[in-house]
Amino acid sequence: MVTSRPLLALGVAVLAASATVLATGAPAGAAESVQTSSATPSVSNGKLKRVDAIELRAESLVLERDHRTVVDVSMRDARSTVSLLNRLLGTPSRTQTAEGDGGACFPAGTTYTWGGAIRVAALSTPAGLGNAVEIRVLRDEVRSRSGSMVELSGPHGVQVGDDIERRIERTAPEDRMSFGSDDSDAPSAWQVLLQRGWDDTEQRTDDRSSDDRRARARTDDDAASTDDSGRNGVSALTDDTTVTVLGSPMPVNATDGC
Repeated sequence: MVTSRPLLALGVAVLAASATVLATGAPAGAAESVQTSSATPSVSNGKLKRVDAIELRAESLVLERDHRTVVDVSMRDARSTVSLLNRLLGTPSRTQTAEGDGGACFPAGTTYTWGGAIRVAALSTPAGLGNAVEIRVLRDEVRSRSGSMVELSGPHGVQVGDDIERRIERTAPEDRMSFGSDDSDAPSAWQVLLQRGWDDTEQRTDDRSSDDRRARARTDDDAASTDDSGRNGVSALTDDTTVTVLGSPMPVNATDGC
C-alpha cells in the first residue's frame, strides 16, 4: 500500500509533470501534429511487431528484440514517440489537461497512455531541456497490439516492482533524494537517478547575476544542490525501496521549482 510519504513524488511522476516548462499540448487524437525533430526513425511493421522490450533511457525510448535495438527514438521527437507506440501497442487513451490540473508543474496538453503501463505527455513546444515529451513507466509490462507482452524497464534492467535497496545505498547523494515523513517509524520514499542525461548547457537560461549565483553557492559537503535545476535524466521513484514509477526527464535535488 502506498502511503502519504511518496504521494507528491508519485503524483508528479504519474501525471508526467514538467520540471522545466509549462507547455500547451497537441489536439486529442492528433499524434501527427505534435512536436517532431527532422530525423524521424524508420522501422518496418514486421520488425516492430517482433519487439519484446522497451527501455526508457535518459533521453530516448529504445524498442528491442532479444536484447538488440530495433529502433531508438529521441525524446526530442514527440511525433515518432507517439506514432511508434501507437503502431506497437495500439490506440492509447488520451487525456486533455489544462495548465496546473495535475499540480503546479503540470503542463497543459495531451497525455497518451497505453494499458495503464506507459504514459507519454506530448508538448507542443519543446521544454527548456530540449525534450518534446515526458515519459512515465507505471508497470513492468504492457500488452502489444498483436497480443504479446512487452517488457518495460529503465537503465540497468530496473523495473517497476523491483527492490533497489542496494542501488539506493550505492548511489551518490547528488543523484538521489528522500521524501520525508512526519512519522519517524515510517520507511522513506526515494527518487534515484538511474542514468544522467539532458546536458546542463541545454537547460533554460535565466537573468540571475553571477553575484546571485555565488551568494547561493553551497559548500563541498552540500554539493548535491549546487545547481538549482539539480541533476536530470531517468529516475526511479520508490515506496520504501520498491520501484513504483520510472520517469524521464526527472530532476533530482532541484531547488528552483518548475
